[in-house]
Amino acid sequence: MDWSAVFLLGAAFAAGCIDSIVGGGGLIQLPALLAGLPAELPSFLLGTNKLASLMGTGSAALRYARHVVFSWQTLVPAACIAFVASLAGSITVTHVSPTVFRPMVPVVLLIVLTYTVMRKDLGQTHAPRHLTPQAIGIGLALIGGVGFYDGFFGPGTGSFLMLLFIRFYGFDFLNAAASARLINCATNAAAILWFGSHGHVLWFLGTLMAIANVAGAQVGTRLAIRQGSAFVRLLFIAIVAVLILKTGWDAVKILQPR
Repeated sequence: MDWSAVFLLGAAFAAGCIDSIVGGGGLIQLPALLAGLPAELPSFLLGTNKLASLMGTGSAALRYARHVVFSWQTLVPAACIAFVASLAGSITVTHVSPTVFRPMVPVVLLIVLTYTVMRKDLGQTHAPRHLTPQAIGIGLALIGGVGFYDGFFGPGTGSFLMLLFIRFYGFDFLNAAASARLINCATNAAAILWFGSHGHVLWFLGTLMAIANVAGAQVGTRLAIRQGSAFVRLLFIAIVAVLILKTGWDAVKILQPR
């Protein structure tokens, strides 16, 4: 095994660990693929990244299920909506460049970060709300929007889902992390369906990275369950701050005249 493979497997492990707790694994895994395989087509790297991420988020969701009581009545329809929306996003990205949305992402993430920091009690207690049919419809529409975004572009998806589950559904950070992983499984599966059916997945490498990602996800979920919501909140703030810097820098590079 050459050093580039070792580098990619290490990145997949780290991505799985971070992503299983608060999302943001794409900050590590996708840039590692771009750096490790510079001659490969971006669509193949995106598909390979989604394969590894799907396995990691799936294993994280299974581990959370042994310690957290999932609200299936909320999550099953949400996952179905997210799957369809993510598939639509994956199809759309083949026709429209996602670069047009890059300047918006750091701005939205900054709002998420500011709101989380100012509301110190946010996500500290788990008190699921009994929503009206109208509110349920709004919630599903928002999750569908995030699902489309994940299939179309992706950075910050886990953070958006967690804030949605905390603010709109009344979950604490730990339950929001678990629920977000379940929805991420649906969005990743939809993306894999699209990329895989078009042959845009490096299956052997993706499988190896998936194993490393699963190992990282197991470490991350164990840490989140042991440390609780307060720890998840702190890591959430840190990862969103890094996401703002990364997506902001990417947006600046796109907007600079060539």
